[in-house]
Amino acid sequence: MFTGLIEGMGRVHAWHKQAEFARLELVANLGDDVPPQLGDSIAVNGCCLTVVACAPATDGWLLAFELSHETLALTAFGKLQPGDRVNLERAMRLGDRLGGHIVTGHVDGLGQRVAVVENDGAFDVTYAVPAELEPELVQKGSVAIDGVSLTVNRLWPGHFLVTLIPHTVAHTQLLDGELGRDVHLETDVLAKNVRRLMALGWQPAGTR
Repeated sequence: MFTGLIEGMGRVHAWHKQAEFARLELVANLGDDVPPQLGDSIAVNGCCLTVVACAPATDGWLLAFELSHETLALTAFGKLQPGDRVNLERAMRLGDRLGGHIVTGHVDGLGQRVAVVENDGAFDVTYAVPAELEPELVQKGSVAIDGVSLTVNRLWPGHFLVTLIPHTVAHTQLLDGELGRDVHLETDVLAKNVRRLMALGWQPAGTR
């Protein structure tokens, strides 16, 4: 589990396609001196990946991850290029403050950044969202975009808007690249569970 609060940044070092799998190598700065370990879970742009190799690097750690065909099909990792920045968060520990929201690290789908408007140093950013995820978005609810916990400020058919404060812009890659760039979306786990219960015909006690 994760919180959606980015701990550090990484840069793509290498990308290797291996049959139905791929190997992603990053030079990562995790924001402290605690060395990552083999088997650690790290959210890379919001997708939970397992460290399969780790070595010290000049400006952090050289980390390797193996990506399954399922991960490749549901994410934008296949479009990464050497030098691209990625958001990083290690799995939360019991007893940590939950400063963002509960993030599982399972990408629900891809959105696209379609508009950016600066507003007194902050940025109002509009994303296109797949129709199948719209019912899991709630105005003033939470959404994870490339692993960053954000609040849905506005919601209308096919789109939603979030506001990025300067700190978020400075410590994530959310404004990197051009308009139209794919982003990983994870909707709120509570919204997913409620939607599933409603689909099964569940009704609150006393309303039947």
